[in-house]
Amino acid sequence: MVSTYYRSGLRVLVSGIVIEDGSDRMAYQERMTMHRTIEIVPVIGMPEVVVGADLPELIFEASCRSVPVESGDIVAVAQKVVSKAEGAIVRLDSVEPSDEAIRIAAVCGKDQRLVQVILNQTVRIVRIGRGVLIVETLHGFVCANAGIDASNVPGENTVAILPVDPVLSAECLLKGFETRVKGPVGVLITDSFNRPWRDGATNIAIATAGLIPLSDLRGTKDDYGRELLATLISVADELAGAAQLVMGEVQGVPAAIIKGTGMASGARGKLTPSRSRERDLFQ
Repeated sequence: MVSTYYRSGLRVLVSGIVIEDGSDRMAYQERMTMHRTIEIVPVIGMPEVVVGADLPELIFEASCRSVPVESGDIVAVAQKVVSKAEGAIVRLDSVEPSDEAIRIAAVCGKDQRLVQVILNQTVRIVRIGRGVLIVETLHGFVCANAGIDASNVPGENTVAILPVDPVLSAECLLKGFETRVKGPVGVLITDSFNRPWRDGATNIAIATAGLIPLSDLRGTKDDYGRELLATLISVADELAGAAQLVMGEVQGVPAAIIKGTGMASGARGKLTPSRSRERDLFQ
């Protein structure tokens, strides 16, 4: 989908074909031929996010110092600051590991208390190995350590867990931006995930609001007139991955504004869908 990108200071310009979802297949096919230039702008200068913080206000205020959030924009927000604002933070000193957590910690080599926090957020263990604990979370995500992470969290022995309801979190963020912006806006809550077959993590969207996360090309035609039978593009994940180029992991940039996608649609919040167990060859 994306053909080129380059860095210019703290902005990334992505030039390529943007594919949007919709029920009108003819109009949908026509939009596939449109080329857009997408601009991704980091939101810099935000203060440390604390429990109860008004995230939309903090992001909007910081953006107004450089490039403000405007109608049609998609705002990518790091899961970590959402968790901080919602109080989804756990101090390991307050955790008493169970016998199961102690047993699993001995196998994977992790802190027993951390393993207990992971188990508290887990419906199913997928794989245990030395340094590896892959689980299915309460939300249905299959990922390492239930998405629990100590990076960019202040305080010793403190970790952030995923938001209790990421869809509700995304919808609340969207409402906050809509009260400040005249026109449609989209929201991505992003997090870093590893992927089967590939080394290295990339940002994905764990929840969206105000945009459709998947572009369904099934039933449309390719450049040679052949019908596409299985092509389903995760545009939300692609936008999240592109936003990470300016957000980074250690730069203190917890949000980015994606301009020019034409994808802000007012759609209800959605949890980014995971592949079903029946179709997942890795489970």
